[in-house]
Formats: sequence, C-alpha cells, structure tokens
Amino acid sequence: MTTTRAQRQQARRRQARRSVAISAASTAIVVAGIATAIVLSPGWRTIREFFFSWHYFKQVLPSLIDAFWLDVRLFLIVEAIVLALGLAIALVRTLRSPVLFPLRLACTLFVDVMRGVPLLILLYLIGFGVPLLGFKFLPTNEAILGGAALAMCYSAYVSEVFRAGIESIHPSQGAAALALGLTRGQALRDVVVPQAVRRVAPPLLNDFISLTKDVALVSILGPQEMVRVAQIFADYHFNYTPFVAAAAIYLVVTLPLIRIVDLQRRRALRRQSTLAFM
Repeated sequence: MTTTRAQRQQARRRQARRSVAISAASTAIVVAGIATAIVLSPGWRTIREFFFSWHYFKQVLPSLIDAFWLDVRLFLIVEAIVLALGLAIALVRTLRSPVLFPLRLACTLFVDVMRGVPLLILLYLIGFGVPLLGFKFLPTNEAILGGAALAMCYSAYVSEVFRAGIESIHPSQGAAALALGLTRGQALRDVVVPQAVRRVAPPLLNDFISLTKDVALVSILGPQEMVRVAQIFADYHFNYTPFVAAAAIYLVVTLPLIRIVDLQRRRALRRQSTLAFM
C-alpha cells in the first residue's frame, strides 16, 4: 500500500507527539516520586528549615544579585581573553616553520602546565604569589589576579579545542586556497579557521558554561562575589539557604547556555548528515 508524502509527515508528527507525551508522563512520575520521598523523609523538616527557608531566601537574594555582577564582569572579560589567547596558542602550535620552534615549545609547555595544575592551586599561586614579587607594574587587586588565573587555565583548554578543530579540516582546503592565489596566512585566516570555529562551537560553549561556574572560585582570594556573599550570610545566620539561592541564580544563567549547546550539536549533526548524502 502506497502512501503520500503528506500522510508520511502526518504519521511522523503523530509519532513525535506520542513520544513527547510518554516522555513528559514518565518524567512527571519520576519527579513526583523523588519529591514525595524527600518530603516524607524523617529529616525533611530540618532540611526545609536550613536549606529552603523562604525568610532567608528573600533576605539574601538582593545582596546575591548585586554581588553577581562581579561574576558577570569577570566572566565576560575572561571569556574574551580566553578566546583570543586560546586561538593564538592553537595557531602557533599548528605552524611548522623551524624558526617558530621556540615559540611552539613555549606554547606547548604553557598548555601542559596549565592543564596539569588544578585551578584551585593556580588561584592560590597567582593570587598570593604575584603581589609578593613587589613589582609596581603588577596588579594586586584580588579580582584581577583571580581573573588572570582563570584566563591562563581556560586558555590552555580552549587552545586544544581550537587546535583539534583546525587539524580536523582536510589539507585539501588549504591546498585549494593556495591554488587560488591566497598566501598561507590568508588561507588560514579566511578558509581554515572559520570552518574550524564552526566545528568546535559546541565544545567551546561547554567550556564557557564551566567558566561561568568556576568564576566563583575567585572568592577564595577575598573578592565579594556571589558565592562569597552567600558564605558570609550562611556563616552569620547558620543557615544554608543562601547557597541554594546562589545555585538558583547560576541555573538561571547556565540552563539557557546548555540548551544553546544542545541546539548547536543538533544543527551540526544535521549538517553532517546532509553533507554525507550529497
């Protein structure tokens, strides 16, 4: 029995609606079961008092939002530095000129060290070690030093993402650009790098989602950012609701980014499947 294209599309839509309904129902059942188990647990009243106090939530939320702007500023500045520095390191490591060997070696050592040292230790080393050098031209502000440590750490990881993207481009792309009269630098800038950036967009977004949360680690150096304010409030009132409020603010920021990452992945998969059948 033959079917028309409209009938096939209608059948796929029915199947999609059925799948969505089943997924929503199963999710609701699981969430309701977990919530019921938590509410009926012997310690729920204590948990509600110390972690979900509406009184303390309303009291601390304005202070957390004010402090969160420091996190936002740090994230935006560090993200710009990480993108530029990570791409520069990746480009240097993909060049094969013998003259640039010392620079490639320096970039390789930088990436290896930054990826091998835990971020928390790096924050301590930069945040407390740099001011002890005594140089007048070096910054002593804790937020700036913490941002520098974050930029150094994440630029190493992002450079590897960029390098993987550049090396994934087939050599014929660069050869075709050279055949058209472009220089090696122009071929890299106009042909290779744009394709590489499109390919690595989802993992780059994943790194920046991690960066939005790791900005909170700067609080160990003393800046009054959101997690630090939550900690001070929790210690003063002996109530952990401020940490739940801070987590809620982070979720408001990171969940849209996570959905963007998923959307980018689906688009990349569709693009690859389309090219495979061309």
